Amino acid sequence: MVPPSKGGRNPLRNGRVEGAGRAPTATRATTRGKSRARTLATEVDLGALQNFIGFNLRIAQDASFRVFARTSGQKSIRPGRFAALMVLRDNPNITQSALGRAIARDKSTITPLLQDLQRRGLVKRTRSTVDRRSVTLTLTAAGERALQELMIHARDHDRKLDAIAGPVKAEFVAILRKIADELV
Repeated sequence: MVPPSKGGRNPLRNGRVEGAGRAPTATRATTRGKSRARTLATEVDLGALQNFIGFNLRIAQDASFRVFARTSGQKSIRPGRFAALMVLRDNPNITQSALGRAIARDKSTITPLLQDLQRRGLVKRTRSTVDRRSVTLTLTAAGERALQELMIHARDHDRKLDAIAGPVKAEFVAILRKIADELV
């Protein structure tokens, strides 16, 4: 089982998941001067599911994404878009297919992602001078500014995750990379 995190409630508790049976009722509690949402809901027995690595990865990922969206104030910039902006910053004029491979997105998901970023004025698509069938991608000035702002929140969020992982962070990240590499 996953141990509870500091300052938060563990969604997996004794093989049960909070909030799974019905819509949660939110209440407010004050802890050290900070307001934090708590949920009261029925619990559902997860049985063997509580020990499935994939399920626990998804629960942790969802929690991380929700907190990042809430604290950054950028609910519309989902993790795939943030990753795309980061890779585009570090790899100007990358092709769409190379970007998709870098952030583990196939053509059916990378295309709408890029269309959204382009519609927001964050990304510019240009026909490749090398291969006219190909499109290269760069961040616009607005994309650079948006990424700079997001990076402030991303660094803060990553510090929180570092604190949760503690001294086993390097080993934890290595295991996550191993899972991603070996399941391809």
